[in-house]
Amino acid sequence: MTQPADPARRRGLRPALYDQPAVLLTLTALFWGGNTIAGQLAKGHIDPFALTLIRWVAVSAILWPLYGHEVRAHWNVVRPKLTRVALMATLGFTCFNALFYAASLSTTAVNIGILQGSMPVFVLIGCALAFGDRVSPVQAGGVALTMVGVGLVATGADLGALIDTGINPGDALMLGACVLYSFYTLALRGRPEMPGRAFFTLMCPIAAIAALPFAVGEALVTGGRWPSLQGWAVAAYVASFPSCLAQLFFLRGVDLIGPGRAGVYINLVPVFAAILAVLLLAQPFFGYHAVALVLVLGGIWLAQRQG
Repeated sequence: MTQPADPARRRGLRPALYDQPAVLLTLTALFWGGNTIAGQLAKGHIDPFALTLIRWVAVSAILWPLYGHEVRAHWNVVRPKLTRVALMATLGFTCFNALFYAASLSTTAVNIGILQGSMPVFVLIGCALAFGDRVSPVQAGGVALTMVGVGLVATGADLGALIDTGINPGDALMLGACVLYSFYTLALRGRPEMPGRAFFTLMCPIAAIAALPFAVGEALVTGGRWPSLQGWAVAAYVASFPSCLAQLFFLRGVDLIGPGRAGVYINLVPVFAAILAVLLLAQPFFGYHAVALVLVLGGIWLAQRQG
């Protein structure tokens, strides 16, 4: 049977990059790497929970008119799993983002980018613990390499400083954010059967609702500081690029080349984060950062090998 032509293609409106997975997925990694810069630029201009709340309210306002009808069409499969979906949105979107932006207050974008790159390894460990997935010796070696890289970043390549003062609070928050996002990723195995874009659209307003009490509590502590013009600009960026465009680009990339090949491009996130931090923020990039980056990316590559 002949497949019906894509409506956008029939109207001649289909953008050129719609069928370019390498471009789409590279842009996705760039936008997510840019989120580390946004976190740094938010300092002193918008509070972490306020930024998280504004982000998901804005994303909901953008996506719901586009894909809300798909959510409603699949509501019969959503309803039985609504509690699970709410927990996923709270951990993977609200809490992850809030810790991500809070970490930016006390660590660098370079550190955040490299630590964020460790998430696939946390997911691999979680799959082994939660589902009994077999981890081959090669994959275990990849986990070990990545953890060494994470340790280099978290200690600043100074074990003595770790013993004396402990891990930098920002690095600890970022590692906690990675663990929370790993829980979200593991929970995807049991998500409702519906298109990815509809599922993402469903979770955005839930994430916004979950962020509201945290943002109110934050406002009571800080005195309810209103975001500055730069704060609003940061919020506009994170809502438009790391959220809407990156997610839609990634979903399209998965459609074109499959999740396995598409996932490899996410390894570019810490690379872009480090490059952008040096170029845009003039943050230092030390030798141990280079070693850690190689260890994290190499470890991820090994961890993705099948036994």
